[in-house]
Amino acid sequence: MRRVRYEVNGGPEVLFTEEIPAPEPGPGELLVRTEAVGVTLPVVRKVREGTEPLPLGGEVAGTVAAVGADVTGFTVGDRVTGLCFAHAYAELALLHHTMASLVPDRATAVDAVVLVRSGLVARGAYEAGRPHPGDAVLVTAAASAVGTLALQYAQAGGASRVVAAVSGADKAEFVRALGADEVVLYGDESWGDPVDVVVDGVGGELLGPAVRALARGGRLVAFSSGGGTIDAYELLVRGASAIGFQTAAVARDNPEVYARWLDEVWELHRDGTLRPRVDAEIPLAEAARAHEIIESRRNLGKVVLTP
Repeated sequence: MRRVRYEVNGGPEVLFTEEIPAPEPGPGELLVRTEAVGVTLPVVRKVREGTEPLPLGGEVAGTVAAVGADVTGFTVGDRVTGLCFAHAYAELALLHHTMASLVPDRATAVDAVVLVRSGLVARGAYEAGRPHPGDAVLVTAAASAVGTLALQYAQAGGASRVVAAVSGADKAEFVRALGADEVVLYGDESWGDPVDVVVDGVGGELLGPAVRALARGGRLVAFSSGGGTIDAYELLVRGASAIGFQTAAVARDNPEVYARWLDEVWELHRDGTLRPRVDAEIPLAEAARAHEIIESRRNLGKVVLTP
């Protein structure tokens, strides 16, 4: 089978494709013949900025080809999706059964890769901000896979005003079509009237303007791998709060909540509330091109590899 990996840290050019024997599923594992693999900014950053090479993880969707010992609830031939922490960029990937879920017949593999991780992150991060109907909500990285779904959650949740923060004016029409009432650019001197909730998927230097965009009593939700520092005084003068969110923590500590959220994502997809947006479907052998798109922040929606 084919697999993409790297031996030294660097830019997209360090990725290469190799032929290796198919892996065997161990206890608790599913061997999945992948049809779609999601490319995420945290993985792209690890390739570029990491201190040592690591297996490429990501969302996968496909068909179960083999089942390891101690697996319940899945059989060969099932259509599944889930987060694969190691060697996701492959024609066959090992997925732990606790991270897997069945894909409804009405959804494609690409839909599943967009919705399950990004949809759960968007849902969880938005809800962590304790939104109320009538609140104003601002979403950074609004044209990303998570951002596009967070905009849709805000609209469905009854936000009075949905603001999309993006890196360039070329993304304005795209995010407006997803429900943004206003569009601001990261470099703008002001992000407009204050908002009640900021859902931030960028971090770093953007945390300053994100906090300053908050109204009195506002809530900033940070879920980005980009890190950064928040000025406590800026929170103090606004009576605002900063909240960290991580989907993995919910899956680990509150599996019942995670399962309920997953059901909700599929239901919202079925009724048309959540509309997956895909920027590009790229062959597995061209994974470097997928990383280039993510690094340049050109993507409008999800970037997906198709083995």
